Amino acid sequence: MPITANDPKRKTWLDTTPDTDFPIQNIPFGVFLTRDDIITIGTRIGDYAIDLGALHQLGYFKGIELTDDIFLQDTLNDFISDGRKTWRLVRNRIADIFDKENPKLRENEDHRKHILFTMDEVEMQLPVQVGDYTDFYSSKEHATNVGTMFRGKENALMPNWLHIPVGYHGRSSSIIPSGINARRPWGQTMPDGATEPVFGPSNLVDFELEMAFITTDANVLGEPIPVNEAEEYIFGLVLFNDWSARDIQKWEYVPLGPFLAKNFASSISPWIVTLDALQPFKVESPKPEMEQLPYLQYKGKKSYDINLEVYIAPENGAESKVSTSNFKYMYWNMSQQLAHHTINGCNVNSGDMMGSGTISGSTPDSYGSMLELTWRGEKPIKLSDGSQRKFINDNDTVILKGYCKTEDVRIGFGECRTKLLPAIKQ
Repeated sequence: MPITANDPKRKTWLDTTPDTDFPIQNIPFGVFLTRDDIITIGTRIGDYAIDLGALHQLGYFKGIELTDDIFLQDTLNDFISDGRKTWRLVRNRIADIFDKENPKLRENEDHRKHILFTMDEVEMQLPVQVGDYTDFYSSKEHATNVGTMFRGKENALMPNWLHIPVGYHGRSSSIIPSGINARRPWGQTMPDGATEPVFGPSNLVDFELEMAFITTDANVLGEPIPVNEAEEYIFGLVLFNDWSARDIQKWEYVPLGPFLAKNFASSISPWIVTLDALQPFKVESPKPEMEQLPYLQYKGKKSYDINLEVYIAPENGAESKVSTSNFKYMYWNMSQQLAHHTINGCNVNSGDMMGSGTISGSTPDSYGSMLELTWRGEKPIKLSDGSQRKFINDNDTVILKGYCKTEDVRIGFGECRTKLLPAIKQ
């Protein structure tokens, strides 16, 4: 089935700007609270939120097999369960409805009142109920940087790293949408030179620049997903800030890995950009440095050219860009991650989320965490207001941005914006 929504020549009758993250070729999916205090599933074009529940009730999806309440829910899980054929039909239809040559909705003022909202009239929600969340560790540059800091250059990568997409299971209950504050966590740490741990607020709270993909119902228990079929089960992607308390993590991670250092908050952007919308931006993955096992060997382009940026804004201060990276740097791509996740028969459900792991490039300005940018705090970075940062301070706001761009079209993710509040007094 062709993806007619991606036509770069298509224009919309809605007012948009050339540099919008959400042109008519994007058509992401999200959940928002309307000015009438109604939660609905929607999409976005420019600075307009579009109520898909109202659009469906008014007959604009006639001919597509959809249940009456598919868009009248507070999560996208059921819609995602309908599969890629339905996603594509709905995106194509939305593109047709808002095409500048289609007068049906454009000329119906009464319908527009029920369907269209400006972004300042809605409150974005978490788009899916995340049943399970896995975080990978798939950027070779990031893994090498961290390994060099703690084990030395000769032992930077663990022996398994070039053979498998390393990952761990995270905590889905603390995933929050952009705009919701996080709070500095308490925990045990082992200060340098100490012989006993101490308890208190983390001193080394860090962001992690990641992306995450959302899956549909992919397989039954016991049946793996082949690497070259994996993209059929990926609905789309979001920006992902996997907050980390480095000092807590250093003390607790042996032998079972991250725990309290990671589960206090993880932030995502509210609009899920579909894999269909990203097809024009597919690129080659980094070349494997050694032959991979057959179940991880794939054909074709599996990576995506997504520009990523990180900003830090002090309280009442301007945003300062601290990192510029790209999703295409990932050594292990999404198809390999999903194939590896299920090779043992692990079943994947609608709304499950898979974090990419911190995305770092090869240059210091492309590192995806403060741990790397300041090299464990040894090289503080300066913000535009003159202040310095080793890690994230109380009341700092961290903003992730991402977009793809060709000569013809720009597809963006909006923002993932989170303010770090001080620790609760105990």
